[in-house]
Amino acid sequence: MTSEQLITRETITAFFTDLQDRICQALADADGMGQFREDAWERPGGGGGRSRTIADGAVIEKGGVGFSAVQGAATEATLRSLNLTEPAEFYATGVSIVLHPRNPMVPIIHMNVRYFEMSTGQSWFGGGIDLTPHYVVDEDARWFHAHLKAVCDRHDPAYHPKFKTWADDYFFIPHRQETRGVGGIFFDYLKPADASHKAELFAFVQDVGNAFAPIYTHFMRQNRDLPFGEREKQWQLLRRGRYVEFNLVWDRGTKFGLETNGRTESILMSMPPQANWTYDFRPEPGSQEERTLSLLRKGVDWV
Repeated sequence: MTSEQLITRETITAFFTDLQDRICQALADADGMGQFREDAWERPGGGGGRSRTIADGAVIEKGGVGFSAVQGAATEATLRSLNLTEPAEFYATGVSIVLHPRNPMVPIIHMNVRYFEMSTGQSWFGGGIDLTPHYVVDEDARWFHAHLKAVCDRHDPAYHPKFKTWADDYFFIPHRQETRGVGGIFFDYLKPADASHKAELFAFVQDVGNAFAPIYTHFMRQNRDLPFGEREKQWQLLRRGRYVEFNLVWDRGTKFGLETNGRTESILMSMPPQANWTYDFRPEPGSQEERTLSLLRKGVDWV
């Protein structure tokens, strides 16, 4: 698609529906056992979506790949965040993914790509991909960030350092003083200046979305058969607990979905099947668990 072609909400929505289809197929093929079930839904205020979930697969214990396209009157909270004083309508569409693997050596992954439009004429793109290993492996983190850097560099060399820092800051759990994982990229409010710029931003968002399946199926194939025991499973459950804490307390997408009367099951499909909280857990000195905690911090240069 050339920059001269008009990018409409219909164009963007069509890409997101196709992206959901392709990602679900790639994940099911890589898992080899799990299959997605679709739950189509409608939002009372306008629009709807397709929630696709997978459970009890060979690799993926629980996961969701959601598509939504919703519209309606913007809430007071949304209007305040945009410094708008008059009522306005919104349109929001995107794909959101969270996958919780069975093997603790396979990382959790999250992706979101989205487009938001207001009846006032404002519009913007947002999204990102971040990786949450239960055990941080330097080589895997470097491989992951190198792939995201390559995606960013195809569009603007300034994107990766900016969006990596943004991810470090966003995927941070203040009450724990630790990052959710090894980060990735995060961007929001990428507002087009004109039609040509909108096409450029959309091309970048498309590249981010298209990068997801090759990245995660790599980790599925590479790590699915690595050995683990009860100690690693218990650690996995604790790390899943941290994931829950971030999503329910700090994640803006969760808050937006609930504030706009989104479908609760779809909003909360990012939750793991099981999670644990152990009072004042402290990892054994010199252990891989302790090393992982030491790397859950902002500013690690993985590239």
